[in-house]
Amino acid sequence: MERKRRNTGGGAGPRPGLALTVAVAVAGAAAAAAAAAWLLGGPEAAARPRLLRASELARYRGATGEPGLYLALLGRVFDVGAGQAHYARGRAYGGLAGRDASRAFVTGDFSEKGLNDDVSDFSPSQMLILRDWLLFYEKNYVFVGKLIGRFYKENGDATPALLLAEATMAQGVTARETENQQRRHFPACNSEWSSGSSGRFWCSKQSGGISRDWTGVPRKLYQPGGKKPRCVCVRTTGPPTGQMSSTHHGDRGDLDSPSLQEYPGCPPLASSCILQD
Repeated sequence: MERKRRNTGGGAGPRPGLALTVAVAVAGAAAAAAAAAWLLGGPEAAARPRLLRASELARYRGATGEPGLYLALLGRVFDVGAGQAHYARGRAYGGLAGRDASRAFVTGDFSEKGLNDDVSDFSPSQMLILRDWLLFYEKNYVFVGKLIGRFYKENGDATPALLLAEATMAQGVTARETENQQRRHFPACNSEWSSGSSGRFWCSKQSGGISRDWTGVPRKLYQPGGKKPRCVCVRTTGPPTGQMSSTHHGDRGDLDSPSLQEYPGCPPLASSCILQD
């Protein structure tokens, strides 16, 4: 599919301390609220955007004699004429034009059956994919109006289906922010593997895409619902994460977190570990 530019998050991390939980909740709530306002119309909503019916949108497939090239995503209609190489009739994604095929953006099912707008069963993480695509279209194409149907009423107001989609998307935004926050506190280890030898994990001041002023030591991080732990770098001094302002602590950083476990055969404070068979 046409390339889009977006940032991605990783899997969920351990349960943070109270202070971190509050900070993440506040940030997540703000992000979710922003996502909701943006999805339901944003600044252009007050400008009375054009309202189209499905039969009218179907005329915008980019063929000779047709009025243009449009597509809809969660009921929001965009002029994608600048992307004819992708969306015109006969092109790779021509099936997306002239309709709302929100579901296909996630499932990849471009059959006639799969090109529909029913996202009611999507998870928060799947709705995040749609949000990323919406951000892509907002940045690269012209917003035209709203499609009357599943997501918008005759007067342009949101339907219950759109409110459900927005709520699920907000959950995804909050979860992503929590994951990103946790990864900043527990960056991934560096690792290397070679044929015929054991793997090695190690920590440095730049690992997991996180630059910091501490090195840390490798630990297994167990995540709720995760099938296997991942290697993370853990602070060894100062207060635990979530208690940074505390003056009553053991000066062991996050070493005592119940979500962490040492690697067998690795010295507790070594910054590098050889994986034991």
